[in-house]
Amino acid sequence: MRTAAWLLLAAAAVPAADIHYFRYTRPVEATSANGQACVAIDPAVFAHAAPGLADLRLYNGASEVPYALRVASSPTVAAVDVAALNAGSSGGATVFDAAMPEGSYSDVSLSIKAQDFIASVAVSGSQAQGPGKLETKLGTFTIFDLTKQRLGRSTVLHLPQSDFRILHFRIDGPVKPGEIGGVTVGPARSGDPKYAVVAESAKVTRDGHASVIEFDVPDNTPVDRIVFVPGAHPANFSRDFAISVKPKKQPAAGEESGREVPLSGGNVERVHRADGGHRIDVENLTAVAPGWAPEGGAHWKVRLENGDDAPVDWRSVRLEMLERSLCFDAAPGAAYTLYYGDPALSAPQYDYARLFAAQPGAATAKLGGESANPGFKARPDARPFTERHPALLWIALGAVVLVLGGVALRSVKLTNPAE
Repeated sequence: MRTAAWLLLAAAAVPAADIHYFRYTRPVEATSANGQACVAIDPAVFAHAAPGLADLRLYNGASEVPYALRVASSPTVAAVDVAALNAGSSGGATVFDAAMPEGSYSDVSLSIKAQDFIASVAVSGSQAQGPGKLETKLGTFTIFDLTKQRLGRSTVLHLPQSDFRILHFRIDGPVKPGEIGGVTVGPARSGDPKYAVVAESAKVTRDGHASVIEFDVPDNTPVDRIVFVPGAHPANFSRDFAISVKPKKQPAAGEESGREVPLSGGNVERVHRADGGHRIDVENLTAVAPGWAPEGGAHWKVRLENGDDAPVDWRSVRLEMLERSLCFDAAPGAAYTLYYGDPALSAPQYDYARLFAAQPGAATAKLGGESANPGFKARPDARPFTERHPALLWIALGAVVLVLGGVALRSVKLTNPAE
């Protein structure tokens, strides 16, 4: 009984959604949809919504419509390390096999201890190992280590999607059998996720031997990756970079001011060259960002180290977020409106979201422009009277102290009358 009472009190304490308490609205155009429809939530919504989009509500007229919030991403599958088998030499080349895990795969990374090399790798696959096996050629790839030339290292083979149980590798180049450490297998690529631009800058400043690009990111807006867009010069480069973020929200009285926080780093490179009959074409110009979305917004700084080389001609650098989509069951001819901007609300709990299953043929709805809610009114202050008027509380306490002091003084005088 007590548990039920506490649950009722907790439910009563949670504010209910009301159209009049939302500051912002955006129309959702899904008039021709019949069934599941999804609309992309652009970065502008995050700046005016509660953290984590907790206050998003979809309405058809005055009726709240359940929805599911989805984040675009490829399936996350851990990479698998596979040992090199039968490593040896054949016809002047290094050869070895690898027993691949169940399922499909595409990207394969070779663990090679050698340094300062360029080599070609011929890969074939089969479903069994041993004499008489049928092999299928998967391609020939270039691997290299040019770190002494500050042009990076790449031992990743972008195979066509495959499910062969055995892969056979033949390396032509200065890589010995004892320098093969094994193979790391990533999952098959299932299509690139969609991204939306959060901030973009073409302004590059110099700080010693470094190039620095800075951005202002709005409130509560996540950043999931960074995209570097270089110009034509230099044609080949490899640059280490570091990311730091400083929250813009002013600290409360007595709190330490926001400091610049180092988040992550990495390397970007572009290498297009022919060397000793080997063709190298590598571009790694994107990097995963930590997705941090502080309340009040943040100032982002990307610092690229040039060393003693000339700076790269960066045409632009973009901060992007994975596309977030709001999916719901649309009725033909219905007029839907997205409301947000009520920080008192918690994230909704819908059966629709818990039981959601994405449909391949879901309709694409369109999100209209943002406007102020014409019916907006401030939510009533639900705080206790003493929290809303703390000064009155202190005045009352002071009055009580004075009264008690007067009573005590009077009692002393009555107890000790003047002689």
